[in-house]
Amino acid sequence: MKILCVIPARYSSTRLPGKPLMDIAGKPMIQHVYERAKLAKRPTEVIVATDNELVFQAVEKFGGKAIMTSPQHPTGTDRLAEVAGIYTDVDIIINVQGDEPLIAPEVIDDLAGAFDFAADDLMMATIMTELAEAEYQNPAAVKVVTDLSGNALYFSRSLIPYPRKKTDGLKTYKHIGIYAYRRDFLLAFAKLPPTPLEETECLEQLRALEHGYRIKVLKTAFKSLGVDTAEDLAQVRRMFT
Repeated sequence: MKILCVIPARYSSTRLPGKPLMDIAGKPMIQHVYERAKLAKRPTEVIVATDNELVFQAVEKFGGKAIMTSPQHPTGTDRLAEVAGIYTDVDIIINVQGDEPLIAPEVIDDLAGAFDFAADDLMMATIMTELAEAEYQNPAAVKVVTDLSGNALYFSRSLIPYPRKKTDGLKTYKHIGIYAYRRDFLLAFAKLPPTPLEETECLEQLRALEHGYRIKVLKTAFKSLGVDTAEDLAQVRRMFT
């Protein structure tokens, strides 16, 4: 399989404008994400998809590859689909968020591996990690439950499953928003109409479930630290000192 890793990097973040270019240990954040993604073994190519000329120039300056995409895209998936429409010869597209400067390269490889021996009806894969108790009531920590085969049953900002009865061995998991798609599915997914649960929870992946598609969810020990706020940025900066 030919695998493309795409890093959507939107400049006009509501909570942290100019986020991709924020300095972390002497490098813009997008460079950290790109360099980590390049350490993965499975992708044939890594590319930044941006809507901003400053981000495009920054990527080219450090020797990375970038592509300009429309500033009108409402979601990262739409930006990803634009890239998929250009790269017609790839099989799998892996979406790594542009605010994940600590992304583990092995996570990217694991997601690619989900399709190695998968049935043809597997169109999408993502990852989850154990949820800390302090995050139970945090709506920013998206929870996920799966069936016994590791396929997503539901994603929610609420705590799921509800712990009415203590069950030995049952763990609670947090979803990490890194995805892998079959290219043809990604193009179709971006055209699907929004769905009621998606709009209620503000979770785009629910659109796939509501339309009847299967999402494979891999367990990982990787603890994501995405940069959404100034506080997140300060925490990541401390980790690089």
